[in-house]
Amino acid sequence: MIAPSPQALLTLDAIADHQRLRTKRIASVLGNDLGSSARDYAIAHHCLEGAEHAARAKDAELLTWYREKTPHDLTHLTTDPHIVLNPHPTNLLRGEISDTTYYLISPDTSPAPPEAQGLVQAAVTSATEHGFGPLLTHHAAVICLLNHRQLADPLRSWALTRLPGTVFTDYTSHPEILARDLIHEAAHNWLNDALAAYDVTFPDDVTFFSPWRDRPRPVFGFLHACWAFSLTVLYVRRALPETTGAAHPFLDTYLRQQRERFTSAAGAVPRALAFATADAIRERVGRAVHEVVEPT
Repeated sequence: MIAPSPQALLTLDAIADHQRLRTKRIASVLGNDLGSSARDYAIAHHCLEGAEHAARAKDAELLTWYREKTPHDLTHLTTDPHIVLNPHPTNLLRGEISDTTYYLISPDTSPAPPEAQGLVQAAVTSATEHGFGPLLTHHAAVICLLNHRQLADPLRSWALTRLPGTVFTDYTSHPEILARDLIHEAAHNWLNDALAAYDVTFPDDVTFFSPWRDRPRPVFGFLHACWAFSLTVLYVRRALPETTGAAHPFLDTYLRQQRERFTSAAGAVPRALAFATADAIRERVGRAVHEVVEPT
């Protein structure tokens, strides 16, 4: 069996159709002029959430800003095709749409400093060289770099269902590690879009043991972990031979850890995938996990 390419796993026309329709609906609600690109899709959700936030705060000026803003007005934030931000911790929000902190583009938003921009560009270049560039273009259009960490420090990253196309992540000075984490969060955004495109829902009362959380998780969370970690493993396998310095043993250890976790989870994957009613999703997640467990 020939190993699936990242492009084969990730290309799904239904997602692009979903993004365009969703952006069009948000533009209709806000009454502004939004485009149809993946970046426009991400910006649309920032405007929608920002408008709701402003309305709750009874801030008429800010509400008007979110209703009138278009992607063209935000070109000063863009390093094509991404918007790269490095928000100060005091500007992060909590509550309303997420239990974790998050950030919304606002009138005070400024682009990340050149050093951070360069790191993201290097990470995106690495991801692109190994087949994951389109994933980041379409599902990590807005990148929020949070805390700069050392390799020995815990690295946290996340994505929110209410802000598709945006990723939040801590980072080190190593582009391959940042690429891994961007791919992981973009994978979550991809799967959320795919589930929405096919109107797939999962029961909350069915769980599978997740070796990534060391506890049972609902089908939704279990399959999200299988998919996101599969893609990071496929990327790291490709990137590792070209990785130098301290990042090489770090990522090598990561592969060994993931091998153990996938070995533990593999038996439950077919049973969990049975709840995915869309063939396109079931086939792609299953192929990705198979390639991790039994590489060709």
